[in-house]
Amino acid sequence: MVKTASTMLPLGTSAPDFSLADTVSGKSVSLTDLRGSKGLLVIVMCNHCPFVVHLQSALAEFGKEYQEKGLAIVGISSNDVDGYPQDGPEKMSEKAREVGYSFPYLYDATQDVAKAYKAACTPDFFLFDADQKLVYRGQFDDSRPGNGSPITGADLRAACDAVLASQDVPAEQRPSIGCNIKWKAGAEPEYFTGQPAV
Repeated sequence: MVKTASTMLPLGTSAPDFSLADTVSGKSVSLTDLRGSKGLLVIVMCNHCPFVVHLQSALAEFGKEYQEKGLAIVGISSNDVDGYPQDGPEKMSEKAREVGYSFPYLYDATQDVAKAYKAACTPDFFLFDADQKLVYRGQFDDSRPGNGSPITGADLRAACDAVLASQDVPAEQRPSIGCNIKWKAGAEPEYFTGQPAV
């Protein structure tokens, strides 16, 4: 299991635009649709990655809790489905229902959205404030498959709580760790080349 770290997109970056189909509802969801919320969390994720599977129940609970508090949340899968059919739209819809994701689970068929966010791993978390400026990119918490640390969501919760309270999020942040995004043949982005595996 190769571990890949987040690229740590610069804080203050404006949320890159997107318009993608929700695999559960079939409706298109765009960045514009999410304006006016207290904040926005974009989770680059997938079905099969052991790091995502490790967190999936906690992500479902987290999603419900923080959506109720006014945070907009979307999950986006960008993996190459030719090589990883379990990450395709139909399987995404099944997984969302099975696990209980309350947030839209969007399919990035072209991988352009993942590239715009400079996403590198699954899961990769991007938290934006009410002005859709990046204030947090990092880990959910210290828990990883097999390391025995409890899943608390402490790091992301602290960041989301600060955003919802209109407070500053500390700039010292630990990168998310996960499986690398499964890029289409020949489509690996330049920023990903040499991305550290840890």
